[in-house]
Amino acid sequence: MNDTNTMTITDESGREYEVEILLTFDGKDGTHYVLFTDPQDEEGNVYAYKYDEDGNLNAVENEDEIEMCQEVLGAFQNENGEGHGA
Repeated sequence: MNDTNTMTITDESGREYEVEILLTFDGKDGTHYVLFTDPQDEEGNVYAYKYDEDGNLNAVENEDEIEMCQEVLGAFQNENGEGHGA
């Protein structure tokens, strides 16, 4: 990760994207999560990924983890007056 607000990710084809980090948090089991948006995405989608100590990213695909990330994002947005849910 580059700094506290952005990071660069690389897709399967090797294309790099600079994304905007919304928040990072740790799950109850110690798993690290990052929620981010792609500034080029006009729909404003939020992406949830897990990351390890080396900065390796893996998409959150488990339904329970997705729901947890949506709840955390909703709470974050409510605290910051940014609207409702993901």
